[in-house]
Amino acid sequence: MGTMIPSAEEMFRITGGAAPSEMNPWFNFLKLLERSAKVMGLDPGYYKILATPKRVLEVQLPVKMDDGSIEVFVGWRVQHNDARGPCKGGIRYHPAVNEDEVKALAAWMSIKTAVVDIPYGGAKGGIRVDPHKLSLNELERLTRRFAWAIAPIIGVDRDIPAPDVYTSPREMAWIYDTYSQIVGYPEPGVITGKPLELGGSE
Repeated sequence: MGTMIPSAEEMFRITGGAAPSEMNPWFNFLKLLERSAKVMGLDPGYYKILATPKRVLEVQLPVKMDDGSIEVFVGWRVQHNDARGPCKGGIRYHPAVNEDEVKALAAWMSIKTAVVDIPYGGAKGGIRVDPHKLSLNELERLTRRFAWAIAPIIGVDRDIPAPDVYTSPREMAWIYDTYSQIVGYPEPGVITGKPLELGGSE
C-alpha cells in the first residue's frame, strides 16, 4: 500500500466525497490525478497530498432579507494546497454549487498556478445561492457575512480570493471593506478583482 498509488475511488472515500460518479467534479479530478501520477511515476506520498485538500471550510450564513425574514445560505472556502505560496482562487455564487465542485476547482487552481509558475497555491470559494433572486442589499449582506465567516483563514500571506461566476468587483469591494474592518486597517491585498478606485488592476 505504501508504495502504490491509491485509486481515485479510495481517495474519494478518504476525502469525504458525496458520491463517485462521472458527473462529480472532485471524483473526475482524482481520476485524472491518479492517471497522471502513474504515468509520471509520482511518489505515492506526493500523490496523496495532491489528492487531499489542505482545508475545507463550510459556513452557514444567516442573512436578514428585505422582508424581515431570515434565510440561511451555505458557503465553502477550500484551500487545496499552499506549498508554492498563498492560496489563490475565486468565489462563485451559484444555486448548484456544492463542496465537491469547490474542492475540484481549488485543486485545479493549484495545478494552474504551478503550470504557469507563479508563487501561489490553489483555493476556491462558493455560496449556494441564485444571486439574481436577491436584492442589492440582500446580496451585500450575504457577501459581508461570507467575508466575516472566512476571514480567519484568508489574508495576503494565506489565501487571496478573487471574482468568479456571478461575482464582480462590487462583491470584492464588500469583502475588502469587511476584512479591513475586522483587522482594523485597510488591507487591499486580501482580494483581487477590486474596483480600480480601490486599488484594482486594469
